[in-house]
Amino acid sequence: MAEPVERRILRRTTPSDEEIVINFGPQHPSTHGVIDFVTQTNGEIIRRSIPDIGYLHRGLEKIGETVGYPGYMPFTDRIDYLAAMLANEGYAMAVERLLKVELPPRAKYLRAIAGELCRISNHWVAVGTMASDIGASTPLTHALREREAINDLLEELCGARLTFNYARIGGVSFDAPEGWREKVVRYLDHLDSYIQEWDRLISLNEIYVRRLAKVAVISRDKAIAYGLCGPNLRGSGISWDTRRDLAYGAYPEFKFDVPVGEGKMGVQGDCWDRYAVRVLEMLESSKIVRQALARLPEGEIMAKVLRKPKPEPGEAMARVESARGAMCYYVVSDGSEKAYRLRVRTGSFMAMGIIEEMSQGLMIADLIALIASLDVVAPEIDR
Repeated sequence: MAEPVERRILRRTTPSDEEIVINFGPQHPSTHGVIDFVTQTNGEIIRRSIPDIGYLHRGLEKIGETVGYPGYMPFTDRIDYLAAMLANEGYAMAVERLLKVELPPRAKYLRAIAGELCRISNHWVAVGTMASDIGASTPLTHALREREAINDLLEELCGARLTFNYARIGGVSFDAPEGWREKVVRYLDHLDSYIQEWDRLISLNEIYVRRLAKVAVISRDKAIAYGLCGPNLRGSGISWDTRRDLAYGAYPEFKFDVPVGEGKMGVQGDCWDRYAVRVLEMLESSKIVRQALARLPEGEIMAKVLRKPKPEPGEAMARVESARGAMCYYVVSDGSEKAYRLRVRTGSFMAMGIIEEMSQGLMIADLIALIASLDVVAPEIDR
C-alpha cells in the first residue's frame, strides 16, 4: 500500500521546524470537489501543498471496456459534468474515426452550438465560484442566474440540464426545435452586454484584483513543462486552442479570437490572467454560436451507423477543446461490440501536477486563489 501523503510530508519535516500539516479537503468548500490538499504550513506561509486524489475514482475508463460503444455515451457526461456536451463530442469523434463515419454538416454545426453554449455555462460557474472562494458572495448568484438561462436553452434542445447525453456516434440525438434559434440569439445579445456589467461588479473590483494580481504566476515555460492546457495554458500567454490549431467538426468555418493572458493587472500568467481568459472566452463562444446559427445547414442530423457497431480492429484518438483544455479520448478496437481499451486525458488532471511547486511560499489564502484559478473539477481528475 502506498505511504499516505501526510506521512511522507512529516518524514521530510525536521523536529525543530515550527510547522504543522493540515488538510484542505476532501470536503473543503474551496476544493471544487472531493479532493484533499495536504498542506504543510509555518503559520500562514505554505511550505508545500500536495494534492491527494482518488476519492472520486469510479472506474469510468474500465466501464468503457465493458459496455457497447453507444452505451458508453452517458458515462462521458460524468467525466466532466460541467462541460458534458464537450465530453460527449470527444468520445463520439474517437469512435467515428474507428468506424470511418462522416458526419452530416448539420450535426457538426449542432455539436458546435451545443458545445459552445456549454462552455459559456461552465465558465460562468468557474468565474462565479472563484469570486466566492476569494470572499465575494454576490457574483456567484449572478453567475448561476446566467447559467440557468443557458440550461433552459439546452434543456429545450435535448431534455437535460447537466448530463446531456446529446451526441451520438454519427451525429446528435435531437434537432433544434422551432423557434430555438431566436431564443439563443436573444440570450447572446444579453450576454454580450451583461459581461460589461460583470466586469464592473467583480473583474475590475479593486479588492478582487489585489487578491489575484501577481499571485501564483505560471510562466510560459513552466506552463508547457507541466502540460497545462486550455485557459490555464492561455493564461500564461500561449496562444494555443485545439478548435483553431487542430480544427475539427465545424470549427474550420468559424472566425474567432483566442484570448491569452497579458498581465494587464499584474504579471502575465498570474491568477487574474487565468480568470480574465475565461471571461473573454465567453464572448468568443458567443461569436461562434452566432456564426453557426446563421449558417446552420439543412439536412440530416445522423449518419447511418449500426445500432451495435463493430469497428474493425485498430485504434483512434480524438481531441476536443473542452472547457478545461484539451480532452483526449484514445479508443482501441478488437473488432467486437466493446472497446478493447479506452483512456481519457483531461485538463484538470494535468493542472494538478503544478500545484505542489506553485504552492511553495504562498499564503494560505492565496492557495485558495491558485486552486480556483486552475478551475479543476474532481471527476476529470479521478474518473
